[in-house]
Amino acid sequence: QSAVSVPRDFEGCSTLRKYLGQLHFLQSRIPMGQGQEGAVPVTWTEIFSGKAVTHEDIKYEQACVLYNLGALHSMLGAMDKRVSEECAAGAFTYLRDHFPHSYSVDMSHQILSLNINLMLGQAQECLLEKSMLDNRKSFLVARISAQVVDYYKEACRALENSETASLLGKIQKDWKKLVQMKIYYFAAVAHLHMGKQAEEQQKFGERVIYFQSALDKLNEAIKLAKGQPETVQEALRFTMDVIGGKYNSAKKDNDFIYHEAVPALDTLQSVKGAPLVKALPVNPTDPAVTGPDIFAKLVPMAAHEASSLYSEEKAKLLRDVMAKIEAKNEVLDQFMDSMQLDPETVDNLDMYNHIPPVLMEKCAALSVRPDTVRNLVQSMQVLSGVFTDVEASLKEIRDLLEEDEAQERKLQELLGRVPPAPGSPPGLAEVSKECSKYLELHEKASFTNTELHRAMNLHLGNLRLLGGPLEQVRATLPTPTLSEDDKQVLQNLKRILAKVQEMRDQRMSLEQQLREMIQKDDITTSLVTTDRSEMKKLFEEQLKKYDQLKVYLEQNLAAQENVLKALTDANVKYAAVRKALAEVEHKWNTTVQTLVASYEAYEDLMKKSQEGKDFYTDLEGKAAKLLERARAACQASEAHRQQLLER
Repeated sequence: QSAVSVPRDFEGCSTLRKYLGQLHFLQSRIPMGQGQEGAVPVTWTEIFSGKAVTHEDIKYEQACVLYNLGALHSMLGAMDKRVSEECAAGAFTYLRDHFPHSYSVDMSHQILSLNINLMLGQAQECLLEKSMLDNRKSFLVARISAQVVDYYKEACRALENSETASLLGKIQKDWKKLVQMKIYYFAAVAHLHMGKQAEEQQKFGERVIYFQSALDKLNEAIKLAKGQPETVQEALRFTMDVIGGKYNSAKKDNDFIYHEAVPALDTLQSVKGAPLVKALPVNPTDPAVTGPDIFAKLVPMAAHEASSLYSEEKAKLLRDVMAKIEAKNEVLDQFMDSMQLDPETVDNLDMYNHIPPVLMEKCAALSVRPDTVRNLVQSMQVLSGVFTDVEASLKEIRDLLEEDEAQERKLQELLGRVPPAPGSPPGLAEVSKECSKYLELHEKASFTNTELHRAMNLHLGNLRLLGGPLEQVRATLPTPTLSEDDKQVLQNLKRILAKVQEMRDQRMSLEQQLREMIQKDDITTSLVTTDRSEMKKLFEEQLKKYDQLKVYLEQNLAAQENVLKALTDANVKYAAVRKALAEVEHKWNTTVQTLVASYEAYEDLMKKSQEGKDFYTDLEGKAAKLLERARAACQASEAHRQQLLER
């Protein structure tokens, strides 16, 4: 009863552990397993579905208590009891490795793997925070952060499983988005510190690319953080200030001082995670946790002790096999990471059969606005007309002033006077001054007007294309041309990549079969009737049942070297095809971006064109008035000169 309603503190954890231990003691003496004589119905409620699930099996009771122990530790971890994440991971790991996954959907292998990696990820986060506060070396902080990313990537894989998605329902999307946001965020932190290490080593080109990568990853994290609490947004803004400042400073220094080549990110060594947290092991029968065995007198302990010894033999067998599997998996993962070959996108040929959605959207928008190009051209023509009128008015004013000045000089030469004649009209100086001001405005605007026409000419063809038939748009996008040999190279590469995946899947399947076989392997009944001196022989006989599975696994692991050699050879032949495909993809992306940019430039061009028309219409009115004044002033000046000549 106490274990069902535990307090949300470490006392509650202690209660759950005690109860778990006593259930183990009880199970070793009374046949309460599934289908056994002493089995009683055990009912618990599934955490996600809310359904009551009943099994007549004491191990189901143990499994549910373990789940709650992990859940309670995770709650305490959220309350800042920082060691709790590792305790929670330990409980979920023991549950995954020692109990059937068929009891309830929330105890499936995927859900438990999700829980374990979420706990380890958060525990590693705490360690990362401490390392940063302690000012540990940049490279160590980068590796710790990279391991946070690795744990969350594993959690994300579990979340993407179809069974997990259907079980979690709506929260699956929220969790996945949050986990992906954390993946990008901590990848940004890792590359920030790799950039700081490059800075310490005076590798200024590397520093720029690491900070740029950190900035790119942080921007992805910010996109995924929509809807997160203000504390998260504030942390992202702070990180953006730090990384943005670092990047801008590094780029500026490199551009103006160091002039080091900035390497491509994929040419630099990847940051390998440093797992500094682990799932704390669970020992259900630890007397320091369970207290005295309250069933000590019910059954002989000899059978229980022998069963524990056999369990240790099975565990040793599993550890040996898993060490070999993990060593091969690590080699395989590192090899595949270095190859950077994704079976889904090895050729990308399918993308060239369709117009991308972003471009279709622009084409659709222009199809309902057929006058787009005509409106832009007309707007620019009107602007040109007003521009020409203003230029003509200002030229006429300038010509009038120059003519008047010439006449004035003739008069002065004739009369022999250098200074202006007394009584000359004062209006011309003001007209000249105002004309100079308008000419200056016109000259500045003329540059803007020229730039606007250049921009319009740049985008006009693209806008006509987007507004035309889709076949023409598709024809504009570049497509790769592959020879028969190239296609053969691609097919061979994809075949070997499929072989790699098949090898992975078979390995996982054999590992799962081994785990399930070990979990179901209970020889307690045989041990009760076996003499103590015969125990070792019985163990050896019983362990032979695993030999066939071990042979299959050994064959799978041995095949890896040949498969990877074949993949290496295929990849060498693929290099030229890969380069050609990458170049076409780059051109394709550039073309798409250029067309999208032209669409997005339309509104800006129209706005600036209207602003230009407004400016020149106003200037035209002022120039026309000034022209009238210039004419009047010149006439008055001419009349004044005539008076002087008549005297």
